[in-house]
Amino acid sequence: MGKPSTLAAILVFLLLLAGCGGNNQSVTVSPVPLPAPDHVFLIVLENHSFSQVIGNAAMPYFNSLAAQHSLAANYFANTHPSIGNYFMLTTGQIVTNNDNFAGTFAGDNLARALAGAGKTWKSYVESLPHIGYTGANVHPYLKRHNPFSYFTDVINTPSIAANMVPFSQIFSDLSAGSLPSFAYIAPNAHNDAHDCPGGGATCRDTDKLAAADSWLQANIDPLITNPALANSVFIITWDESTDPDIAHGGGQIATVLVGSHVRSGFRSTTFYQHQNTLRLILDLLRVSDHPGGSAAAAGMNEFFQ
Repeated sequence: MGKPSTLAAILVFLLLLAGCGGNNQSVTVSPVPLPAPDHVFLIVLENHSFSQVIGNAAMPYFNSLAAQHSLAANYFANTHPSIGNYFMLTTGQIVTNNDNFAGTFAGDNLARALAGAGKTWKSYVESLPHIGYTGANVHPYLKRHNPFSYFTDVINTPSIAANMVPFSQIFSDLSAGSLPSFAYIAPNAHNDAHDCPGGGATCRDTDKLAAADSWLQANIDPLITNPALANSVFIITWDESTDPDIAHGGGQIATVLVGSHVRSGFRSTTFYQHQNTLRLILDLLRVSDHPGGSAAAAGMNEFFQ
């Protein structure tokens, strides 16, 4: 006998939620608070579009991360060629589109923002000639893939330049319990899908992607699965799409977020670019300084649970 009144109460509740209760009020849903990870890792790969990567059998490991964790499916790079995107990820500005840029950058940047908040950082770059190296390309190391090597904050102070280290040091830092708050990771040109693996002159594109995927599985998966890094967030992205893809400046790319705090099996359709990732890194580490375009960029809280 109580069913009609129960149904009526439910209808009234639904009407109130819809703003139809006579006062035109709407329900506001607060964004999910961001976690406070011990470490944030940013891994950058090279020169492939979303459609080339997602669903490609040449990258089973990357696609498993995209399926099991969170995928930003409406994410676009900012420009062509590479260097402007690396600057956007770390300064919130394109700065230059000259891949042979030989100047320096004195403006606000990720290294400065982190240091100002008392956070530690390192740039782990595969094939970097030596700790603190600030010089030109030594193939397969490409300077333009290491944006920290242009910042006056970094290169004018040897003790800070020493935060740029060969990638292999990440494992000794892990063993020593000295990983920084933020770790930037760049494979060399043979392993980031930029060049043919092993330095070959010609190869299939699937060979480049397979090499990058194998590198991720061999070098990043041990970090993701390490219990000591359970309270971490991993962001894997691509600098830009292929040259013909100029949508939103640099074309559509695949960006994946991984970690215990990241939503499982989530696929976002929200529009994001590299300034959003810069904002996310700083927000996760509770840094209030937001260089360049990251200050006005939308947060990426939806990826967290």
